[in-house]
Amino acid sequence: MLPSGFKFSGVACGIKASGKKDIALITSDVPAVAAGVYTQNVVRAASIDWNRQITPTDHLSAIVVNSGNANACTGEEGFRNNQQMAFQTAGAVECTSGQVCIMSTGVIGHQLPMDCVSKGIVQASRELGAGSQDFESASEAILTTDKGTKTAFRSFEFEGETIRLAGMAKGAGMIGPNMATMLGIVVTDASLTPPVAQDILKRVADQSFNCISVEGHTSTNDSLVLMANGQSPAPMKHWKAIQAFTENLTELCVELATQIPADGEGASHLISIKVSGAENDQDADTICRSVAMSNLVKTAIAGADPNWGRITSAAGLTSVTFKPEHLCLAINGCSIFEKGQPLAFDEKQLSQSMSDEFETLIEIRIGSGPGEASHWTSDLNEAYVKFNSLYTT
Repeated sequence: MLPSGFKFSGVACGIKASGKKDIALITSDVPAVAAGVYTQNVVRAASIDWNRQITPTDHLSAIVVNSGNANACTGEEGFRNNQQMAFQTAGAVECTSGQVCIMSTGVIGHQLPMDCVSKGIVQASRELGAGSQDFESASEAILTTDKGTKTAFRSFEFEGETIRLAGMAKGAGMIGPNMATMLGIVVTDASLTPPVAQDILKRVADQSFNCISVEGHTSTNDSLVLMANGQSPAPMKHWKAIQAFTENLTELCVELATQIPADGEGASHLISIKVSGAENDQDADTICRSVAMSNLVKTAIAGADPNWGRITSAAGLTSVTFKPEHLCLAINGCSIFEKGQPLAFDEKQLSQSMSDEFETLIEIRIGSGPGEASHWTSDLNEAYVKFNSLYTT
């Protein structure tokens, strides 16, 4: 079941030439606590600056999303169009413009067709519903080059009361490890304060959406927003309740985040990278990112080639120091490098495993320390090059 007190809709207003849905609307029946994490790119969309002024807050009523147009690098007109979206949404759902978050995604540098957008917002407000089909419609309307919707759900009980979370995301390209061209929206009926929600969301983002990549290009529009409307009667002041909520939100966001590189433009494999044995988590994360960003590693996985030299080289080129004689490596559970030396293994069998399985697991151990990290990325092949040479972003 979906969290209590939320409504959703998705409609086609004409932004996309394909005629597919391109306006999503998410509302809360009561003003909700909201937190946000946004792109670190200094070249950013008007919606990012708008949302940063609003979140964290305790009175968000709506999130409106347009897909097919990023409204980025569009100057003062783009900022005015963003404001107009907020005012029109506020009028349609009977709140103030300061209670509306805006998300935009799509082609950069084009002005929004505001006549279409205005009609779409009105239509979306009329089609709001609280059912699973309404949630699915909204999750479809936020997509661009994605092959399908990306959703995840969690629920847990605390002191006999149920708390529910539901999330949707989009993203398939321009994905880098510092918030990328992705949108994420999570709604929950938990009762949180703005500072707590913001703190939790930042920590969760660092363990999920900031641990994915496709080609490492951080976009102008990435946004992750959490809405918590407090409609569950579950008490949330106890630290155990906050801990349970954080664990469930982390699981949900990891599930959403990993669907993005799995759907990467042209991708044929999801690559999961786990590093352990580092002195601390930050060192492990640095090595994870180096391996994930290596085009040589990504192309090897695309070719089902257990080329351990590319992986060990990527692990060792960062600022993190470790003893090479402590380095161990396994692919899909097969140990191929241990204590600084290659091991004998059935290369043909491992290659077949890499070819047959959609997910390739790379496990690296660099010592005996407590530090560990995970990262998810996609492979890289000619399909990605062809797609992005034809698609304008």
